[in-house]
Amino acid sequence: MSKVNFKPLADRVLVEPAAAEEKTASGIIIPDTAKEKPQRGEIVAIGTGKKDEPINVKVGDQVLYGKYSGTEITIDGREFLIMKEADIYGIV
Repeated sequence: MSKVNFKPLADRVLVEPAAAEEKTASGIIIPDTAKEKPQRGEIVAIGTGKKDEPINVKVGDQVLYGKYSGTEITIDGREFLIMKEADIYGIV
């Protein structure tokens, strides 16, 4: 993980999604057209939180989030999601 020159505001976090699964558990290769959007990623930047509500995640945490959570953005040619901390289900 390399440093990203981006600082989310308030209760937002920047997540780098994990790579989509290439194979099923039984070894079947999944074609690009059938790959599902990942629901797991790594926190790469966090905001300062809201007044009286600190952020509960930290940079480097592996998290699970909703399938359609966040907004996709590109920074320095890399794909990220920016979302509110409330969209994160938990830390893995």
